Amino acid sequence: MQYNLFRSSLKDFTIFSLNDIKQVDPLFHRRRLNEWQIKGYIKKVIKGYYVFSDLELNENMLFEIANKIYSPSYVSFEMALSYYDLIPESVYGITSASTKRTYNFKTSIAEFNYRTLKPQLYFGYEIIRYNDKSFKIASLEKAILDFFYINTHLKTYSDFGSLRFNKDIFFQKIKRGKLSAFCRKFFQKTLTNRINSFMEFMAAESKE
Repeated sequence: MQYNLFRSSLKDFTIFSLNDIKQVDPLFHRRRLNEWQIKGYIKKVIKGYYVFSDLELNENMLFEIANKIYSPSYVSFEMALSYYDLIPESVYGITSASTKRTYNFKTSIAEFNYRTLKPQLYFGYEIIRYNDKSFKIASLEKAILDFFYINTHLKTYSDFGSLRFNKDIFFQKIKRGKLSAFCRKFFQKTLTNRINSFMEFMAAESKE
């Protein structure tokens, strides 16, 4: 397959794999991928996954890529909290939840970090659609629970204050019933207690 035909056939792909290519051309030989990398036409993200070198990546695309290169997974933790404008700091790397082992990929386009959740905790994500594509990201409530679940050291008002959550946006967006319902699914009393303390802290902060 000539590169122009290859590019045309996969123009709608944000990221593609050898399997994607073989859906178009069953006889495709992977040595062409090495040739096109050398020529600068494509870039390897991780083993078996590539993007076109001139692709202008945005946040939505990076989230889609994060979902695809380590599946099953959905964007969560700090990255999701930033997405919902709850935390002021920019986040280093795309943080995601997965039922697979904790792992991180430092790639030419971004760093992708994955934290393990038990299979029964793999829920509470939403599918966001954009330009006929999509990515999975934790709902606001699930992102908060995932974040506290892996950061077991966050217990006190001082700890909560260090997070610098935007209290105005928090109370505009949070659905308390949904947060409580999701929290019960963790079956973890210590997490429930910490979330209750966090909610009390946020409520006290909003009155100041």
